Amino acid sequence: MANYRSGRINEELKKEISNIIRNDIKDPRVSGMVSVTNVTATKDLRYAKVMLSIFGTEKQKEETLDALKNSSGFIRREVGHRIKLRYTPELIIELDNSIEQGMHINSIIQKIKESDDESEQNS
Repeated sequence: MANYRSGRINEELKKEISNIIRNDIKDPRVSGMVSVTNVTATKDLRYAKVMLSIFGTEKQKEETLDALKNSSGFIRREVGHRIKLRYTPELIIELDNSIEQGMHINSIIQKIKESDDESEQNS
């Protein structure tokens, strides 16, 4: 029962944080496409780890991540207004590189397939 509730809370936090980043943050350093990939709150709801995927150059990623970390208090306050919880969790914002890693692995697999196809044609 508690696991089901924590899953619902995580999804609701993810949805609201995504809306806040997209619509309410006016920081010019937030550039590129930012998506919230995962939110994991602790059982006591004191902390929530927010995983972000940021599309852009490395400099844009760093600036956007810094801006979002600096505005975590604003995001937390907005989440507290929008979601009724006993405690509004403190947000720990981190960069999620899993999409880039997946694309890198996919490109390696494609190169291996191409080299296998070439070796079969040469045989």
